[in-house]
Amino acid sequence: MANAVTFSRILLSIVLLFCQIFSPEFYVLYVAAGFTDMIYGAIARKTHSVSEFGAVLDTVADIVFVLVCFIKFIPVIEIPVWLYVWIAVIALIKTVNIISGYAVQKKFITLHTVMNKVTGVLLFILPFTFSFIELKYSAVIVCIVATFAAVQEGHFIRTGEK
Repeated sequence: MANAVTFSRILLSIVLLFCQIFSPEFYVLYVAAGFTDMIYGAIARKTHSVSEFGAVLDTVADIVFVLVCFIKFIPVIEIPVWLYVWIAVIALIKTVNIISGYAVQKKFITLHTVMNKVTGVLLFILPFTFSFIELKYSAVIVCIVATFAAVQEGHFIRTGEK
């Protein structure tokens, strides 16, 4: 059941590619995809179906959702160069975390830390703020939290803490 919810996020994300950006249909699918992200963990725990495959699938669904959002938002919003650089640095840290997690523990590790969840919530609400907060201001908050979350995740992976 939980994995079906995660698969639906992947499907909803792909359908988003074909919606007009900022249209009612776009926001309905966007919110539905976000909702599946929020309920996945609760369903997995309640149905005792937590698994390594499910954790990896959830991470893949998150990546697909984020990539689709980038594809949709990049052409219509002005993103400063410094923000691209900061996002690339965060992505690099997350990539190093994945590689070092595999090197240290010989398995694919995804940590759903509180700070990663806070980052996800901030990223999720970001498109709803475009009309009244300039991206150069709202993105700083999101990037600070995301950077901290990525560094913290790397620390937890390498030390085995959490």
